[in-house]
Amino acid sequence: MRHIARGLPLPLRPPPIPSPPGSPWWDRIRHADRRPVLLARGRIRRAIAGWLDDQGFTEVDPAALAVSPGNEAHLHGFATEAIGNDGLARRMYLHTSPEFAMKKLLAAGETRIAAFVHVWRNRERGPLHAPEFTMLEWYRAGEDYTALMDDCAAMLRLAAQAAGAGVLRFRGAECDPFAAPERLPVAEAFRRHAGVDLLATIGPDGATDRDGLAVQAAAQGLRVAADDTWSDILSRILTARVEPHLGHGRATILDRYPAPEAALARRAADDPREAERFELYACGVELANGFGELTDPAEQRRRFEAEMDERQRIHGERYPLDEDFLAALAQMPPASGIALGFDRLVMLATGAPRIDDVQWTPVP
Repeated sequence: MRHIARGLPLPLRPPPIPSPPGSPWWDRIRHADRRPVLLARGRIRRAIAGWLDDQGFTEVDPAALAVSPGNEAHLHGFATEAIGNDGLARRMYLHTSPEFAMKKLLAAGETRIAAFVHVWRNRERGPLHAPEFTMLEWYRAGEDYTALMDDCAAMLRLAAQAAGAGVLRFRGAECDPFAAPERLPVAEAFRRHAGVDLLATIGPDGATDRDGLAVQAAAQGLRVAADDTWSDILSRILTARVEPHLGHGRATILDRYPAPEAALARRAADDPREAERFELYACGVELANGFGELTDPAEQRRRFEAEMDERQRIHGERYPLDEDFLAALAQMPPASGIALGFDRLVMLATGAPRIDDVQWTPVP
């Protein structure tokens, strides 16, 4: 295949001159320091784009402006106004993901589509978070979500090869991108790393036992606040006890998320307490989030409204629902889809410590 036949690039070399403390990204010396990593970013993108093309994917270019930024309780969009020819303003948002637009393309008849897109998320800033970043999102119509797991393994290899790296690195952790990822169910990960029986707190109808999970979390020395929900407690256990163990030595595919955390994924056919959702981890870093896609508009509306109720409770605001998206779900074929944080993948392949280091023009 052409992206492998070109051979490996030379390994990245450490910068010969240290950047002055506090210098902006556009300082000549600092840019010279960063440039080898930025060039590696381009090689990684071209390698993945070539692989997607070989696999029969059509590259699409979803619009960034949307009527809704997404309907997750803890996702914060950037709002703006679109002013019509009549001078009237209409509230719009920069998308937090191209998911709604790309699923409309599946409803329109596309079968394998992919997109490298800029996305925007407020209240996100840190070594692994930027308010504007690049997401790689792709969909396979008529294919099981396990096909996405094989895609992820291929992309880890491609990124390492394009960067001339033998391992992925972050904060002293290493991951072999050429080793087969471990597929680990969420329930097993909670049992193994946190001593928590997660499925015992979920009923067949998806109802959750908040107090039962709180007792288990407290027994592991984790703080539980009186107003914490079941989802809050799950997130705390995942962050504190489970995620630090994932993706060391080889990548981890954290599979079969609990149904209450299904988001836009369908429930597992063999256990209604779980969903066809997984996340990819390397070096303890979450890289991707994949679904066996839900195509039931009534169920999706119910989930969105529950998320917006929670958002109203916590943040005092709601985001509108994309009614066109819900209508398109009724025409969308069975499919699997995934979003991968491209900047994070570049970070791990080049050993960069911060997301700003792998972006050509970081947001100030």
